[in-house]
Amino acid sequence: MLIYNTLTRQRDEFVPNHKGKVKMYTCGPTVYHFAHIGNLRSYIMEDVLEKYLRYVGYDVKRVMNITDVGHLSSDADTGEDKMLKGARREKKTVMEIAKYYTDAFFADCAKLNIKTPDVVEPATSCIDEFIKVIEALLEKGFAYEAGGNIYFDTSKLSQYYVFNDFKEEDLEVGVREGVEGDENKRNKADFVLWFTKSKFDDQELKWESPWGIGYPGWHIECSCISMKHLGEDLDIHCGGIDNAFPHHTNEIAQSEAYLGHKWCNYWFHVHHLNTNSGKMSKSSGEFLTVSLLESKGYNPLVYRLFCLQSHYRKSLVFSYENLDNATTAYNKLVARIAALLKGEQGEVDKAAFDSLKDGFKAALDNDLNTSLSVTALYDVLKADTTPATKLALIEDFDYVLGLDLVKAAKAAVEAEDAVAESASDDPFVKEIEAKIVERAEAKKAKDYARADAIRAELLEKGVVLVDTKEGTTFKIEK
Repeated sequence: MLIYNTLTRQRDEFVPNHKGKVKMYTCGPTVYHFAHIGNLRSYIMEDVLEKYLRYVGYDVKRVMNITDVGHLSSDADTGEDKMLKGARREKKTVMEIAKYYTDAFFADCAKLNIKTPDVVEPATSCIDEFIKVIEALLEKGFAYEAGGNIYFDTSKLSQYYVFNDFKEEDLEVGVREGVEGDENKRNKADFVLWFTKSKFDDQELKWESPWGIGYPGWHIECSCISMKHLGEDLDIHCGGIDNAFPHHTNEIAQSEAYLGHKWCNYWFHVHHLNTNSGKMSKSSGEFLTVSLLESKGYNPLVYRLFCLQSHYRKSLVFSYENLDNATTAYNKLVARIAALLKGEQGEVDKAAFDSLKDGFKAALDNDLNTSLSVTALYDVLKADTTPATKLALIEDFDYVLGLDLVKAAKAAVEAEDAVAESASDDPFVKEIEAKIVERAEAKKAKDYARADAIRAELLEKGVVLVDTKEGTTFKIEK
């Protein structure tokens, strides 16, 4: 399997540190508001990655954090704590906000068939781990105290900007409107590990520490939660591309300074979901959530298909027109699968099964090309093989794709059967069926005048007969 590694800026063969096992970490949500569908694009693609790794035989342990403290509104460690902002907005405690929006996040994930990670850890449950690592960084000379806060000293690293060769002046905090510089920092790129001094005195969540009562910075939590559950080496770390700098850059800096060796081998970043007016966010335009899409009549799995139709390393433009196109594609897939379920299915052809499965795997082995994996699904439907083979392959692929296509097709067939059964009890329908039988007997006896009279009689009642190779059906037009 080849995967684009943001760290090396090339497609690398994926080889985990421990044979047959994969240690996977994904950055979780900051639970101060609902996740918008741009956030959820990242979780869909990370879900596909995890499921594909399992599909090809790896034993995957996936860990995700929940940020319920410490994530400030500016990536320069300034601005208001997002959790406190949410609590003020809704006049609730921070922990009430965290519980409500954590539950809402996982409810959205369930609707999108996103598997819950093996370990989900909120930042507030790992304060002791944060303090332990920060103390070690101070002892090793990678951190310093200034103005009551503890900072990581980026000047002690041989290379800080690991994902791109940035020029420091290009990242100067002051060039962005509304962001204030932190005068306590020795270097512009230094970041906060622990706050004891904040311009927000009403910070609700605070803990005792060797440096006074305070709370952790955002970046330290992912390093510590990963090391707590996955040990000192990590195979693959996932997140949105906007996390590459500074969040993931800072994770690497503090983790490797603490451990004394390389921490994570592969970095998997999902690109933005945009609207026609730019990058999607919670503060601009219509706040696009799964619930909003449902209220407009969209199946959440149609949005999942919409995401799968594009490569994760390409920005994707959302519009309702594009979502309508995905709805049409999804419904056509379901209809074609329903047709397979209604006919004779035969036996599974193993040679055809293996050949078509190889095409699906080749797509995902090529840097998780979900667009080509959906094409492989269409190849199955077009293939010259038995319906049983096609259904088995669609079920097999859906372990990774998570579109519930066969389930939806079975529901459609059951609904159709229920309508047909209900119609069979209708006296008018019974009269039509009797007339169809009478007409068939008249035609058999070559009494075509009688057959035509029956057709005309039914037509006067708004019933149109349709003769096919399989027999005669009818439509009621009035």
